[in-house]
Amino acid sequence: MRYAPLHSDLADGPDAGAAHWLKTTDNKQIRVGHWVSDADRGTVLLFPGRTEYIEKYGRAARDLRDRGYATLVVDWRGQGLADRLTPHRATGHVDLFSDYQKDVAAMLTHARDLGLPKPFYLIAHSMGGAIGLRALIEGLPVRAAMFSAPMWGIQMKPTLRPFAWGLSSLSRKMNFDTAMAPGQKVENYIERMAFEANELTSDREMFDYMLNQISAEPDLSLGGPSLRWLNEALAECRNLARLTSPRTPCVTFLGTAETIVDAHRIRARMAKWPGGTLDIIEAGKHEVMMEDADTRARVFDTACTLFDANT
Repeated sequence: MRYAPLHSDLADGPDAGAAHWLKTTDNKQIRVGHWVSDADRGTVLLFPGRTEYIEKYGRAARDLRDRGYATLVVDWRGQGLADRLTPHRATGHVDLFSDYQKDVAAMLTHARDLGLPKPFYLIAHSMGGAIGLRALIEGLPVRAAMFSAPMWGIQMKPTLRPFAWGLSSLSRKMNFDTAMAPGQKVENYIERMAFEANELTSDREMFDYMLNQISAEPDLSLGGPSLRWLNEALAECRNLARLTSPRTPCVTFLGTAETIVDAHRIRARMAKWPGGTLDIIEAGKHEVMMEDADTRARVFDTACTLFDANT
C-alpha cells in the first residue's frame, strides 16, 4: 500500500486517519481515506458527490465514529487528488459512467485488505447516489444504505433538457466532449457563490468549513462538468430509472429546498423501494450532512439506527 496525503487539519475528522493511493483495473490512480478509531460496529463506505473529496467528510466520519462506525471515503477518478482525466484540471470528466464502478471495486478490495470492521454499509451523496444505486443493483455487499439527495435525475428546466441531450450527444460525435458544459465555471461552486445565495447548505459554519478546505488546498477543487460527463450522467439516470430497486434496507434524505437533483425521481423510486424510507428535511438544501448541528444529528442518528438494525 502506498500512503497518500490526507489533510487532517482541514478534515477535522477522528484521530489516526490515513489515506492511500489505489490503482483501478484500467490503471487510473484514485485516493481513498479511512478513519477507524474505536469503531467496532462496522464500516461505512462513503460515496461522495461530484466535485467532492475525502477531507470534506472528516466531520461526517467523526459523527459516524461517535456512533460506533469506521468510515472509508473515495476520491473518484477525475476529482479530488485522484487522476484528472482531461488536460484542464478544473473540468469534471469521465469517459463512461460505468468507470466509477471500477473505483468502487478498488475501494471494496482496499477495505478488505485493511481489515476494516465488518459488516459494510453505504452512505452515498448526490452523484455518489447514482454510483451507489448501480453498485447495489450489481451486488455491492453492504447490509444497509443511506442516500443523501441522490442523483437519480438532474434538475433542469424542461426547455433545457432537449438542448442538454442534443449538445452533449453531438459533442461526442464531433470530438469536443471534454469541453466544459455551457454555463459552467472553472471555479469550484463553493468558491464563487456567496453564502446567502448558495444551494448546498443553510449553515454558515459548514459553508465556511468547505470553503476553507478549497482555499487552503486548491488541488482539491473542481469546476463544472464536461459535456461528456453530462451526457453520461443523463444516460445513467435514465437507465437507472428503468431498473427495479434492490432489496437492501435504506433511508433516503431529501431537503424541501433541493434545487440540484430531481426530487420527483427520488420520490418515485422511494415510493416503490422494498424496505426503503424517504425522510424529508424541512428547509434542507442539497447537502443534509452539511446542514446545521440538529439536522446532522438527525441524519446520522437515523442512518446508524438503520445500520444497527442490520448488523
